Amino acid sequence: MAEFLAGIDGYRQHPYHRGLESASDAPDVLWQHGSSRLLDYGRCGTSATVDPAPTVLFVPSLINRAYILDLTRDRSLMRYLAASGIRPMLLDWGAPVGSERDFGLDDYIAGRLDAALDAALDDAGQPVVLAGYCMGGLLVMPACLARPSDISALVLMATPWDFHTGSQGDIIKALKFSLETILSALGVLPVDVIQALFAALDPLLATRKFSHFAKLAPNSAAARNFVALEDWLNDGVDLSGGVARECLLGWYGANDAAHGRWHVAGQAIHPQRLVQPVLNIVPRRDRIVPPESADPLSVLIPSAETWRPALGHIGMIASPRAKRSLWRPLAAWIKARPPQH
Repeated sequence: MAEFLAGIDGYRQHPYHRGLESASDAPDVLWQHGSSRLLDYGRCGTSATVDPAPTVLFVPSLINRAYILDLTRDRSLMRYLAASGIRPMLLDWGAPVGSERDFGLDDYIAGRLDAALDAALDDAGQPVVLAGYCMGGLLVMPACLARPSDISALVLMATPWDFHTGSQGDIIKALKFSLETILSALGVLPVDVIQALFAALDPLLATRKFSHFAKLAPNSAAARNFVALEDWLNDGVDLSGGVARECLLGWYGANDAAHGRWHVAGQAIHPQRLVQPVLNIVPRRDRIVPPESADPLSVLIPSAETWRPALGHIGMIASPRAKRSLWRPLAAWIKARPPQH
C-alpha cells in the first residue's frame, strides 16, 4: 500500500507535460466540423516519401482521446509512418458538446467520418487506406461497405466483433438499469462511469502499475513514458447518450453486431461483404478486446489477413516493442497496397 500511494504521489508531481499540440511540427488541420478534426501528419516525416505517398486515415475510438496514436515524439505511430514514406491522417473526434451530446453512431459514421473521408480523398487525390483502432475498427467498416471505390484497403486493430466472448457483456448486462438511469438523467455517459467500467475488467491494475511506477527513477525515460500514457488514460471524454446506448446496450448487451442486427444509415453491417484487402490485427495479450472477440472477423471476411503480435491493447500502440513488432511490418503492408483508382 505504501508503494501504491508513493506511486500516485510521484505521478501527480511529475513535471512531464505533453507539448506536441503546440510544437513546430504539429500536424496540419485538414478539416474541422464541430469538435471533430482531421489531422494531417504528412509533413511530420523526416525521410523522403514516394510521390504520391500512400494515404492512410486512422479512426480511433469515441471513448478515448485520439492522441494515443501520437503520444510522444518517440511513441507516435503517426510520426513513425510519416517518416516511413506514408501520409498518415488522424480523425480526432473530440469531446461531444452542444448538439453533439445527442449524437448516435449514424451521426458520427455517416456524418463526421464521411465528411472527413471526403476531405482526405480530395486532398490525397487517390483512394485511401482506412485504419480503425479498437472501436474505430467498427466505425470504419460501414464506410468501406458504402464506398468501396474510395477505400483501397482496411486495417482493423484490436477490433471487437463478438461482444459475448469475455466478461464485458456480463458486466454491462448486470449494470443495464444503472446505465439507463444515468443516461436518462444526464444525457451522456460521464467519463468517470466509463473509467469505472474499464477498472472492473482488472480491479487491481491500478495498484500494480502505480506500485511499479514508485520504483522508477523520476527522470528516467520509463517514468516519463508512464506519465504520458497515464495522462492520456485520465483524459477521457463523455460518451453521447445515443452512442452509449448503441454501444453498451446494443453491442455489449445484445451482441447486435455479431448477430447481424447492427445497422448504420439503414444498412445492415456485414463484414463478409467487404471487398478490399483487410488486415485484422489481433493482439494476443489484449484484455480490453479479448482475441476471441476479434477473431471472428478473420473468419467472416474473405480477404482478411490476420496478425497476432505478442502485445496488449494499448501496448500495440504505445509500448517500446510496438515499433519493431508491429509498426514496421504495418508500414510495409500499407506501402505494398497501391491505391486502385
